[in-house]
Amino acid sequence: MRLLITGGAGFIGSNFVKLCLKKRADYKITVLDALTYCGNLDNFPKEIWENKNFTFCKGNILDKELVFDIMKAQDAVVHFAAYSHVDRSIDLSDPFIDTDFKGTQVLLEAIKEHAVRRFVHISTSEVYGSAQYVPMDENHPLNPQSPYAAAKAGGDRLAYSYYLTYHLPIVIVRPFNTYGPNQYPEKLIPLFTTNAMEGKKLPVYGTGENKRDWLYVSDSCNGILKILESEITGEVINLGTGNDYSILEITNTILKEIKKPKSLIELVGDRPGHVQRLNSSYKKAETLLDWRPEVSFQEGIKKTVKWYKENVSWWKKLKASKEFKEFEEKWYSRLRREK
Repeated sequence: MRLLITGGAGFIGSNFVKLCLKKRADYKITVLDALTYCGNLDNFPKEIWENKNFTFCKGNILDKELVFDIMKAQDAVVHFAAYSHVDRSIDLSDPFIDTDFKGTQVLLEAIKEHAVRRFVHISTSEVYGSAQYVPMDENHPLNPQSPYAAAKAGGDRLAYSYYLTYHLPIVIVRPFNTYGPNQYPEKLIPLFTTNAMEGKKLPVYGTGENKRDWLYVSDSCNGILKILESEITGEVINLGTGNDYSILEITNTILKEIKKPKSLIELVGDRPGHVQRLNSSYKKAETLLDWRPEVSFQEGIKKTVKWYKENVSWWKKLKASKEFKEFEEKWYSRLRREK
């Protein structure tokens, strides 16, 4: 299979690339990534670069000419490329609308022109907004509560419309909060893990009682691979665990794992439009794909903390960047004032 992976230098994308090259010797993978602030070539170890089945192309999914040209030689697409940080979308929504919605439309037009066997669109649980019932199945109402979530909901529904209108082989995946190795350290678990290692404060929004369903990245990638290799089209499929944990529970677990005091916890103002609870039903994935999560939250946190302990140079380089430092200072200074 000739497989195009958009956003493949990002967190979940790079883990998916590594999984495919490890498990599928006959896959020829092309990664298309614009290398914005969270796209990182360091996410690919030496053996990936030396793999004859791996090709990297720096480029933006908004570049229609480039996308159409690449699509001519592909059998399937897994579309990860997106701006994905809720906080940044609240600060400035433009790149989220451009990439997550318009960029998706460019890819969909490309597969309409150059037929592929599969197009797997990676959406997000954020499109649901706060749980109206739990566990949240794929029929849960969509009520996005941030510009990021709204942009992803737009891309999600746009992909579905191309399935209905043009009968294209599209599947939409909604992973719940994915975490693990190589996650950019602005997200909660890597931020709190690395801050704790540095002896810095862990800024908890509001009361810290908001809950999330946390999915370890290998489980997310295994689910996406099963979807890619299935015959399913036109479906929306959740990937999650059915368990949820509050932000304070996460924070205390990380501090305990790193053996740091609870005095590092700092309550700051709440995120605007903050989702209160996400808890997934994965019954559909289990029924259609024989998929279920294999890594418990307790095991996943241990594996994640261990990875960040063993890869200090990877995350220190990112946290020292102007991009990271400027946003962190601006965002958390505001929330501290609003406490």
